[in-house]
Amino acid sequence: MTDLSAIIKAYDVRGVVPDQWDEDVARRIGAAFAEFVSVESGATAVVTAHDMRPSSVPLSRAFAEGVLSRGVDVVEAGLGSTDLLYFAAGSLDVPGAMFTASHNPAQYNGIKLCRAGAAPVGQESGLVTIREWAERDSYDRAPARVAEIAQRDLLSAYAAHLRSLVDLSAIRPLRVVVDAGNGMGGHTVPVVLDGLPLDVVPLYFELDGTFPNHEANPLDPANLVDLQEAVRREGADIGLAFDGDADRVFVVDERGEPVSPSAITALVAVRELAKGRGTTVIHNLITSRAVPEIVREHGGQPVRTRVGHSYIKAEMARTDAVFGGEHSAHYYFRDFWRADTGMLAAMHVLAALGEQSRTLSELTAAYSRYAASGEINSTVADAAASTAAVRGSFEAEGATFDEVDGLTVDLPDGSWFNLRASNTEPLLRLNVEAPDQARMERLRDRVLGMVRS
Repeated sequence: MTDLSAIIKAYDVRGVVPDQWDEDVARRIGAAFAEFVSVESGATAVVTAHDMRPSSVPLSRAFAEGVLSRGVDVVEAGLGSTDLLYFAAGSLDVPGAMFTASHNPAQYNGIKLCRAGAAPVGQESGLVTIREWAERDSYDRAPARVAEIAQRDLLSAYAAHLRSLVDLSAIRPLRVVVDAGNGMGGHTVPVVLDGLPLDVVPLYFELDGTFPNHEANPLDPANLVDLQEAVRREGADIGLAFDGDADRVFVVDERGEPVSPSAITALVAVRELAKGRGTTVIHNLITSRAVPEIVREHGGQPVRTRVGHSYIKAEMARTDAVFGGEHSAHYYFRDFWRADTGMLAAMHVLAALGEQSRTLSELTAAYSRYAASGEINSTVADAAASTAAVRGSFEAEGATFDEVDGLTVDLPDGSWFNLRASNTEPLLRLNVEAPDQARMERLRDRVLGMVRS
């Protein structure tokens, strides 16, 4: 039998199809999820959506069969981005399941699960139970009812909701290059941005889960090259790159230079704080120190949290935060059921740019205060031993440490770094920030030298 612990990760289900999971596994996970939400909250329906991967339709259909077997109805939203699934779970107030492997290569697929209202399901909030029940694949009680399946197109309602949150109708005309990476942005962007004062130049809008042009992972700089070249060639005002399931967006300025997700977090936070409907902004511990500084300067209260959507969403619920941002370009909105949506973040950036006359590089300069390395991965044999060695090296230098998520080291000169083990691979992830480029590079190289020795 499939080892479900190998595919049910900290935040979602993810693995190679059919080597690690297949339709039979999807059916068992569907039954377990339906039983879980039925027992926990009395749910009588689950909404599903899927991306463009060849395996997504058969896996989602098998999952639906499992849900139906437990007496729970299924609403199939069909093709959609992950944030469309969150919209469905929020607006319909039912649990949801999105079939996608996000930015992973074509042979992968996965499931992102949520409760009604798009509330998260993670390892500490239900995934372990769902895994155990799927492994057992037997239930003590009979289904309470005969369940039904129905299809529902929610794309236009999703677009209307986003447009109700950010008004782009009166901005100055902008030329926008959008790289969908053959992912779900090619399905959602034309509908959401239709009829607005935007000249959209599309790159790779054809839905193709084999990713013939480049991986749909804009976190890798190699996958931004086509967008950067197109922005320069087209004389565009801005470039947007979505990942495979379009829940993340990466921004490129008019020069073709990437804008850091920390700068976007700070920019959107200022816009959300200006509404006067809340003061708390969540940021994970790898975002730039500029983020909490700028939040405070605009009357907000920054709250630092671990990396990962389930932690951020839980903290947003606890603090009633208006917005949250991560270094990985996930952006979370209270007005969007505290869920992450790349499209809404992109609309905020378009609004901020189009409501004034400066270029994007000029606009975002105020939000970019420090030199950062970005995330650097190193393969290691023993992550704990490597981390301990790094800590020991800095203990005599007046550094301060915390272990909220991995090891964060703050140095007296204002530099800091975080070293964090991957949940799924033998990797250590390093993020470094310093007051200037030279200090950042020295610190980066020193830590990498120890990790990789």
